[in-house]
Amino acid sequence: MRSLKTVGLIVAILVILLLFMVYGRTVIPFLPPIFTIEIEPANLIQAMLVAAGLYIMYVIISYMISTTVVRAGGKRGDVKMLTNFLRSIIFFVGVLLIISIFTGGGLTFATALGAFGGMFLGWSLQQPVTGLAAWFLINIRRPFKVGDRIFLPAWGLIGDVLDVGMMYTTLNQVGGTIGSEEPSGRRILIPNAILFSNVIINYTSEIKTTQPYILDEVVVRITYDSDWEEAERIMKKVATEVTMDIIKETGVEPYVRSDFYDYGVYLRLRYMTLAVDRPRIAHEINKKIFEEFQKNGKVDFAIPFIYSYKKGEKAFKVLGDSETAA
Repeated sequence: MRSLKTVGLIVAILVILLLFMVYGRTVIPFLPPIFTIEIEPANLIQAMLVAAGLYIMYVIISYMISTTVVRAGGKRGDVKMLTNFLRSIIFFVGVLLIISIFTGGGLTFATALGAFGGMFLGWSLQQPVTGLAAWFLINIRRPFKVGDRIFLPAWGLIGDVLDVGMMYTTLNQVGGTIGSEEPSGRRILIPNAILFSNVIINYTSEIKTTQPYILDEVVVRITYDSDWEEAERIMKKVATEVTMDIIKETGVEPYVRSDFYDYGVYLRLRYMTLAVDRPRIAHEINKKIFEEFQKNGKVDFAIPFIYSYKKGEKAFKVLGDSETAA
């Protein structure tokens, strides 16, 4: 039904345009001569031949596009977008040629309108053409592929690549609805055009192992009176147990780095982890460290402590009184 309405609208516009060109000066006397014509059989035949030729060309090129895109692994949606684009161009060119035939303007008239129309099309189709060029670049250079996890810092987006289409790249968003880096199931369409002007971080590119691995860390805060060596031993032992298979494949052992802060010491446990499974592994390590610290009397977690002078003075006075009484 929608197609019939569209065809009817186009036919109505063409009929009105034709009547306007034939009887235009009768209705509007100051209309330029270029808009008034005398239809001759030869012009009508030429217009019909042009229309038929453009239609045949559209059918042939559409078939070639469909075959090429499908063989290249594209989707039917990509074929539809390209054929719609082709149909718009051929329709525009056909209108220019038919008007040129009826007005007798020849190539000069068609060239002038064609230049203006080309400029307009170039401006309006800048992003789609850029997206198509980006699609070619992605397929040739392969900065990422289906299954990779990528990060777009400018947009704050992390996702697993599901599909690389001619106009859009589809991601399964990581995070977004949750606080950690786990797939949320939301589909994000990224216009390929923005890939030319934005930094893309690929978590899983150029890997030389069976799985993509990255460096991760778990931060533990211990008190100043904790046994530092014991805390490090527990943390590295736990990380080794949890990531044993990863250590065998990467050859990288867990290690600890540290920083001081107001209430204790930051111990940063660093280890290699699966790029697409960071939250689960970090959870297991945190849980085991907590359990080990709870059982060990030499280490303790640091918590913020707010000191008040007045309350502290009272506490020291009470403590002094109790010691004197003793």
